Amino acid sequence: MNIDLNTMSHKDLEKLLADVKSAMKNAQTRDLREARKAAEKAAAEFGFSLDELSGSAGTKKSGKAKRPSEPKYANPNDPSQTWTGKGRQPKWYVEAIESGKTPAALEI
Repeated sequence: MNIDLNTMSHKDLEKLLADVKSAMKNAQTRDLREARKAAEKAAAEFGFSLDELSGSAGTKKSGKAKRPSEPKYANPNDPSQTWTGKGRQPKWYVEAIESGKTPAALEI
């Protein structure tokens, strides 16, 4: 299939591009489906399902979403800046401790 792109109009090139994008999307979907079937077949040969191999089978979700931790410390100069006490210490906290304040003095 030889197409002379130099002789095609802008409109024809746009249509060709749209057709190619659509064909690529269809080919990717088809390849994905075939790969999944092949993986399921290979897993079945060993007595497993694909979900068991991927680790998604047998996992239970508690249904409870994790709540963010409550702030424990506040910046005395800007109370809108808070820190839970977990993770990396904010710059304002480090500076306050270095200036002689105690962690208890920064608690909310």
